[in-house]
Amino acid sequence: MQTSDQDYGQGHAESVIRSQRWRRVDNSAAYLVERLRPGQAVLDVGCGPGTITVDLAGRVTPGRVVGVDPGESVLAQARATAAAARTDNVEFRRGDVHELDFDDDTFDVVHAHQVLLHLTDPVGALREMLRVVRPGGVVAARDTDYAGAIWWPADERLDRWQEVYRSVARANGTEPDAGRRLLAWARAAGADEVTPSASIWCHATPEERAWWGEMWAERILDSRIAEQAVSGGHANREELVAISAAWSEWARHPDGWLALPHGEVLCRAPG
Repeated sequence: MQTSDQDYGQGHAESVIRSQRWRRVDNSAAYLVERLRPGQAVLDVGCGPGTITVDLAGRVTPGRVVGVDPGESVLAQARATAAAARTDNVEFRRGDVHELDFDDDTFDVVHAHQVLLHLTDPVGALREMLRVVRPGGVVAARDTDYAGAIWWPADERLDRWQEVYRSVARANGTEPDAGRRLLAWARAAGADEVTPSASIWCHATPEERAWWGEMWAERILDSRIAEQAVSGGHANREELVAISAAWSEWARHPDGWLALPHGEVLCRAPG
């Protein structure tokens, strides 16, 4: 999340946004639930299509929630998400996590889901998030750890998917295994108190397999990561086609199972 659609390493292909629309507080920010209260002011950084943001708004009403994202196209989708849910205590703005356009001590909660792993300066981003949270408030961040992803049945083509994804991310100067680093990053950013935790996405039902497997079957062929994999020499087109086929086969396999771990931190600003 930098300053434009083009700067987001994953891009905004339909398959990418499809994966983000599934996210809600219960499946992506459960570690934050006990800290949410009616009347709070909340900032959702890197809000994407706004599904988590709108869920947060429902949980803190009559409090106000602001979602920021660098991508104009995805912000339009976020506004549509809020309108469909008839949520009137949320607004969406274009914004850069490294230069948040808010005064110090503005929010009770600042939330970021799957944001820090896409940044070249995650510590600086956390420092900026800590700046805009009020004393006694909390900064919450959750990120995937791609090296920890495991699946069944075993498939060398999916091993290659993991390698390609991590290689492309590293070439962009970002950290695909961010989950395990969140505690260190929060402490480096100057957080006064950090509560670390972890949780897992598990996709194993026929419906979950179809959603995840077909999403990645498409994404590995037609998205920013596919473009960067080929142009950066991380994989050739034939490999990507094979990876796509592997995800489709996994999605149809009755024993298909996937676990994707996430690191989480709840941080308090100093002072």
